[in-house]
Amino acid sequence: MNTAAKMISVRDKVSAEEWQVRVDLAACYRLIAMYGWDDLVFTHISARVPGPEEHFLINAYGLMFEEMTASSLVKVDLAGNIVMETPCQVNPAGFTIHSAVHEARQDVACVLHTHTRAGVAVSAQAGGLLPISQASLFPLLSIGYHDYEGVALNADEKPRLVADLGSNSCLILRNHGLLTVGPTIADAFLVMYLLETACQTQLLAQSAGTELIQVNPDVLKGIAAQAREVTKGLGGRLAWPGLLRKLDRRDGSFRD
Repeated sequence: MNTAAKMISVRDKVSAEEWQVRVDLAACYRLIAMYGWDDLVFTHISARVPGPEEHFLINAYGLMFEEMTASSLVKVDLAGNIVMETPCQVNPAGFTIHSAVHEARQDVACVLHTHTRAGVAVSAQAGGLLPISQASLFPLLSIGYHDYEGVALNADEKPRLVADLGSNSCLILRNHGLLTVGPTIADAFLVMYLLETACQTQLLAQSAGTELIQVNPDVLKGIAAQAREVTKGLGGRLAWPGLLRKLDRRDGSFRD
């Protein structure tokens, strides 16, 4: 029996609001696994716990993303202390990155970080993400770059990472991977979906070895308004219920 299967439900120990965040965050982990964006146990997604305590939820270190459940998520404070009893630990590198963003950006409810091959490959390109696909235009509206400083264990890196993210929703971590943030878990996921799709498309286009056509910069100016129209002003919330239904058809145990 795996660790995830041994988890005791914490539903009766947390508020209804926190439980909903737990369910959505566990779903996000399962979706990352479903789309093949996970990296064994070595990346992370975090979500802010509603309330004044400045707590956030992050994955139990050692669980595969496909095993994540609402009850297995670990609640920590900004100093890295686990604040609710659990048999699990957290990834220290995950804590460094996520605590930095949650402390600096009160508008951010979710931080999503991946090490996909496409994301790392684009992060290693001097030109970064190129405006060569429709998918690329949305992340390009709100993107920053952060130079590689080694495995993210050094707290001294936090202010530089936060400064490079700024008020953006996307951050390309050079030689490392991708990071997105959002006011909801659904929004952070949708932005990552677009960013990852753009990176995959860029690599495919570059592999053809022909000259690339970049989108006219004037088109980029109207993309934000077009995005709001396409999502009916709901952002990630438009696709999220359907994604949850998809997960439920496959395996609804993320809700445990």
